[in-house]
Amino acid sequence: MTGTARILLIEDEAKLGSSIQKELSEQGYELEWAYDGRTAESLFRAGRFDLLLVDINLPHVNGLELCRRFRQTNAYVPIIMITALGELGDKMEAFQSGADDYLVKPFHLTELLARVKVFLKRSQIDRYYEDQLQVGDLEIDFASKSVQRAGQRVTLSAKEFALLALLARSRGRVVSKQEIAEKVWDLDLGASTNTIEVYINFLRNKIDKPFSQKLIHTKPGFGYFLKANV
Repeated sequence: MTGTARILLIEDEAKLGSSIQKELSEQGYELEWAYDGRTAESLFRAGRFDLLLVDINLPHVNGLELCRRFRQTNAYVPIIMITALGELGDKMEAFQSGADDYLVKPFHLTELLARVKVFLKRSQIDRYYEDQLQVGDLEIDFASKSVQRAGQRVTLSAKEFALLALLARSRGRVVSKQEIAEKVWDLDLGASTNTIEVYINFLRNKIDKPFSQKLIHTKPGFGYFLKANV
């Protein structure tokens, strides 16, 4: 277990926050707890965190606005929203604000812990692979988790980067939705077919839409692949 990971919890419900703090601390994680958006922003700017747990309805600055501000400073730190707002529109707004995952209250702490482990584990995996990959004019640097296309920086969330990394490392092979769910969402943890399609669309908007040559392709009924010159 990685006991050195630092987590920022942003939650104004004292009972829930206390339960999360107790669970994660017992697992060996180092946790800072902010009760409102203003305090959370100060802690984020002052320290280094490996993962953020963010409620949406917060005093002073709400969680969606916090996500947008965090992403201006750090494009890759994983952000898991924890909120009572469970409609599809709420989830889409959270993803568009920069969230990587979305957990609806009430939830079991074991589910939250599983998702935390998924994101922290993924951040350690890249060292087992090559440092860089190039597909056409798309360049992926796994050490710095940076992406460029035609010399222009492309900003991705942690989940988007994980999905792009899977497609790139498959070297043109078609990757099924089931494989994406297992490898990007860790054994179908919260990954519906719709969620995968949403993230493929996010990637296309950032990787392909600004350019004439498309790199992300669909093989209907099978899955997706990343390839130049198709």
